[in-house]
Amino acid sequence: MLKLAELLCLNHIQVTFLNTEHIQTRFKNCTDNETYFRKYPNFRFQTVPDGLPEGNPRNGDQVQNQLESMEASAVPIFREMVRTGVCDPVWGDPMSCIIADGVFTFATGIAEENDVPLLYFDTLSPCGFWTYMCLPKLIEAGEVPVGDDNLDEIITNAPGMEGIIRRRDLPSFCRTQDLSDRTMQRALKETKHIPLAQGLIFNTFYQLDAPVLSQILKISPKIYAIGPLHALLNTRLSTETTSNSIWKEDKTCISWLDEQPVRSVIYVSIGSLAVMTKEQLLEIWHGLVNSGSRFLWVRRPGSILGLDSDLEVPLELARGTEERGYIVSWAPQEECLAHPAIGGFLTHSGWNSTLESIVAGKPMICWPHLVDQQVNSRYVEKVWKIGLDMKDTCDRVVIEKMIRELMELKKDEFSQKVEEMAKLAKASVSEGGSSLADLNRLIEDIKLMKIPTTRN
Repeated sequence: MLKLAELLCLNHIQVTFLNTEHIQTRFKNCTDNETYFRKYPNFRFQTVPDGLPEGNPRNGDQVQNQLESMEASAVPIFREMVRTGVCDPVWGDPMSCIIADGVFTFATGIAEENDVPLLYFDTLSPCGFWTYMCLPKLIEAGEVPVGDDNLDEIITNAPGMEGIIRRRDLPSFCRTQDLSDRTMQRALKETKHIPLAQGLIFNTFYQLDAPVLSQILKISPKIYAIGPLHALLNTRLSTETTSNSIWKEDKTCISWLDEQPVRSVIYVSIGSLAVMTKEQLLEIWHGLVNSGSRFLWVRRPGSILGLDSDLEVPLELARGTEERGYIVSWAPQEECLAHPAIGGFLTHSGWNSTLESIVAGKPMICWPHLVDQQVNSRYVEKVWKIGLDMKDTCDRVVIEKMIRELMELKKDEFSQKVEEMAKLAKASVSEGGSSLADLNRLIEDIKLMKIPTTRN
């Protein structure tokens, strides 16, 4: 979202970026974001409370609590901000457009109440987003909720995904047996609210997601496919942009990578929200060491459930890590993936991570956790053929086998596929590319207010 905000600023649009106080504090502690954005006179940060105590972990297991707390504490402030017509006390200019994350369904009512155009920027993958939009039909057909049996059965009620998505590949919350589950109900709410926006923005490019985007066009009057956003922003800047991380990056890993052979290292990270158990930690560790590959492993603070004290590390893991591994609490991921020493990515299949891996030309082993990640991992293996899907298992033997397959046995095959996709991604954000064209169309629509707010 912040990369989109910077692109808008570069095109002379006045931007107020609404952030939670907690995230803004993390920005201050971990990045130079506030200093960096001062170079844009048309940019302002504004903050609202998320209503959670400071000690709350705010990880993937807490997402629903975070959203409910934010709606109780922050939405009234946001509603008043829009009602008064002033998006920033310094500028005093009226709000002309709202761009909201797709999960914030409250934006629909607030925008309609105040006759302000609304665009949803859905940070899910388009394929993950489309499974959300198909939920009512999937429920009606009895394909959701997903039981523990027949997980490999292909679903038939998601148009455009025929022959691709199995029951196990649907978003994680589809496995609940209770349709009143909070996450399920929120997703169903999104299916009603998102089509009411005047347009949808996606972080993707047409050569990657054209079949799904053609389906989404049936529910939205306008679609803007402007990704990969990080690559698009990099083409617009003469110098590097700032980090958007809420964790302090340990850049010593770059020096370690500099000493490793080309494409010899597998990069491991489960992102900023996902968590694992101590048992899963050890299975992954054994798999990495037993594979014989070099590895750079990002182990985020708080990402291991139940790890209240130092872990007793088996001797063979300690020795294997000392010989071939490097572990950090957080890393500059874009820079790591672009490094020539990296040969593959063991990922949680978050959408940003997936796109960063594609642009860097690095194949993936996908171990999905939340929301759209199950869908993304399926598309990586089945549709784009740029990696392996390791969902629903965390076994050292499987992990070792997949690393060997990615880094050795099928190294050339995967590298060729993902490098072809990387070329398409880079072309899309260059002059004459589809993503750059869609960004220009988005900017024109915002500036000239071509987006109609009247609903049929």
